[in-house]
Amino acid sequence: MGVPARGLCWRALPMPRCGAHQGRRSLKMAEAHQAVAFQFTVTPDGIDLRLSHEALKQIYLSGLHSWKKKFIRFKNGVITGVYPASPSSWLIVVVGVMSTMYAKIDPSLGIIAKINRTLDTTGYMSSQTKNIVSGILFGTGLWVALIITMRYSLKVLLSYHGWMFAEHGKMSRATRIWMCMVKIFSGRKPMLYSFQTSLPRLPVPAVKDTVNRYLESVRPLMKDEDFKRMTALAQDFAVNLGPRLQWYLKLKSWWATNYVSDWWEEYVYLRGRGPLMVNSNYYAMDLLYVIPTHLQAARAGNGIHAILLYRHKLDREEIKPILLLGSTVPLCSAQWERMFNTCRIPGEETDTIQHLRDSKHIVVFHKGRYFKVWLYHDGRLLKPREIEQQIQRILDDPSEPQAGEAKLAALTAGERVPWAKCRQAYFGRGKNKQSLDAVEKAAFFVTLDETEQGYREEDPDASMDSYAKSLLHGRCSDRWFDKSFTFIVFKNGKMGMNAEHSWADAPVVGHLWEYVMSTDCFQLGYAEDGHCKGDTNPNIPYPTRLQWDIPEECQDVIETSLNTANILASDVDFHSFPFHAFGKGLIKKCRTSPDAFVQLALQLAHYKDMGKFCLTYEASMTRLFREGRTETVRSCSSESCSFVLAMVDPTQTVKQKLRLFKIASEKHQHLYRLAMTGSGIDRHLFCLYVVSKYLAVDSPFLKEVLSEPWRLSTSQTPQQQVELFDLERNPEYVSSGGGFGPVADDGYGVSYILVGENLINFHISSKFSSPETDSHRFGKHLKQAMNDIMALFGFSSNSRKEFH
Repeated sequence: MGVPARGLCWRALPMPRCGAHQGRRSLKMAEAHQAVAFQFTVTPDGIDLRLSHEALKQIYLSGLHSWKKKFIRFKNGVITGVYPASPSSWLIVVVGVMSTMYAKIDPSLGIIAKINRTLDTTGYMSSQTKNIVSGILFGTGLWVALIITMRYSLKVLLSYHGWMFAEHGKMSRATRIWMCMVKIFSGRKPMLYSFQTSLPRLPVPAVKDTVNRYLESVRPLMKDEDFKRMTALAQDFAVNLGPRLQWYLKLKSWWATNYVSDWWEEYVYLRGRGPLMVNSNYYAMDLLYVIPTHLQAARAGNGIHAILLYRHKLDREEIKPILLLGSTVPLCSAQWERMFNTCRIPGEETDTIQHLRDSKHIVVFHKGRYFKVWLYHDGRLLKPREIEQQIQRILDDPSEPQAGEAKLAALTAGERVPWAKCRQAYFGRGKNKQSLDAVEKAAFFVTLDETEQGYREEDPDASMDSYAKSLLHGRCSDRWFDKSFTFIVFKNGKMGMNAEHSWADAPVVGHLWEYVMSTDCFQLGYAEDGHCKGDTNPNIPYPTRLQWDIPEECQDVIETSLNTANILASDVDFHSFPFHAFGKGLIKKCRTSPDAFVQLALQLAHYKDMGKFCLTYEASMTRLFREGRTETVRSCSSESCSFVLAMVDPTQTVKQKLRLFKIASEKHQHLYRLAMTGSGIDRHLFCLYVVSKYLAVDSPFLKEVLSEPWRLSTSQTPQQQVELFDLERNPEYVSSGGGFGPVADDGYGVSYILVGENLINFHISSKFSSPETDSHRFGKHLKQAMNDIMALFGFSSNSRKEFH
């Protein structure tokens, strides 16, 4: 019983003074008290048993908490299992059946009588009892049949995606009828996972359709001879090998829930042997202008508490599923399941994802030391002021890192194979295993960063670039990149997040982050002195230092990983900036899609920057289908190239440019809709390639397609909970969005978020080592491209100000 409480070896630490010394004495006494929760002594008179009532109370409250969670999960499982019906509807159906029976009406067409005769053979029931049991059994069967019918009907209805291809702002009568039918079969008050079994499966496109779309997408990027050669390879594949591989994919689509997602997770993420930092992980920024408090511990207290409130809602499935088309069409919620208590575990050939049902602690990193912080006291969640108190205790702790501890997290930033071997050799037993378990099994990881970050009006470019790089990689040894996410709080009170990519995509993390920022500012708030609201609690035990015994051989591996990570981090060129000239409000006035507008601006900016077109990746989601993740929109099309060439041609008139813009915009929206509805190109080709590897057959076409670099990789960060931020009342509470590293060594990574009506935040990444790229140069071209396109619609700078 006393082992967890003795995690910290006080003899190894320098003796603090004054208040810190008194705090240590209190903690040592508390640990000693907990260590003797159960003590017994064998005497001549028998066994003298002494119990600590406080320890027994904590054990009781902990057990009660666990059983409450089990009951809630069971209850939610029942409610979700019978959705779109409800458990109470069973009683209504059974009472209805019994009522008709007593009215001498047989609603079962003879089935109740057959059940009655079967029960008659038992000889243990009276006639009245048999009638009641027969009615209940039939009513239950009817209720189950109704659930299955409603669920299947809803799945059929949700398989229709014609509404996506309708002209914006115009809805046909057939679509309105379809929407009404969906709402009828959707039930009332859905929980987070209520729609999962009603979502359709991701369809497998026809091979010829995918091949034709692929050829169409690369036509503007290839010379005539290259395109002719690729066309021959593609047509040969579509006729010969393609149908054979397609048969296996069809078989998988019938058997598996989603024919893409498991292979995508394994081969794109978990089997990657390169560093996660920069290459895979992504980040989320704090509010752009506002810092509610400059006290680091207070911001951490509110932020951690808000995250835990979200986890509480998630455990109870109280988060509403995201619905499109006027709260009608549900998106898949499967990715939420592994948000907390999750860690990526390194392996020599492939990593695995470890997910626990629950975790009652977090691990906090500060100045090279790791602290375990319990999240509950007296059977309840710690309050914001209590969490602030715990964080302040860590900030005030004067102890030094143990040998190898300060740079330990660099193992998660470097190559995966050395980390896997090191973990197996040095972290499989003893105090190292206990401490590593504490990190990997924590609810999430927290870093108290020693730097000050965030937007500074006197130097906006440098401050935002530094903020982005800090969130993306930090010092390479102060974020645990394997955790599902690391919550980062800076010295000046700014915060952010770094997320691992394999378990979920950015919109899921974004949903959590929106809730955290809103709850922090508008619900929890701060006292006038900047501290969290409420009172401290001296009875809460101090955070526990994690203990490590890291041998020199392991420290050498840590140094090697850190060197690898430092080289990678120092090569990242980042430019993050807010675009104030206009936002989606004015773009909508132009009667065009804001996303299409930005994507065409990116194409124009890239052409001006590089003097050529390139294969462009835009991430879209396939969560209209069960367990759907992402699909690629190939934004560089023949139509977009024609528009860009017209923009740089001084002989073209504004009218001609505007016409080509509208054609390119409509084409982009069509490609985006195809991707969302399961008719994309790249996931289908990826899965065909995986099958070819399993069958050990070589496909020159697939090999060449999957080796093509994405020199412009883009993604829009959606705002999914706009109601949390009332920008009319609080215009300064705007999000900064988030970003990611460059996908290609000689390319750009661009993330953007359309905030409110008048602001777009951009995050541009590239590599210094590439002589062709420059993030700041690209940013200038992008701003100019945005303004040039808007000028086509006749909106001058003065008219934009009037719109603002």
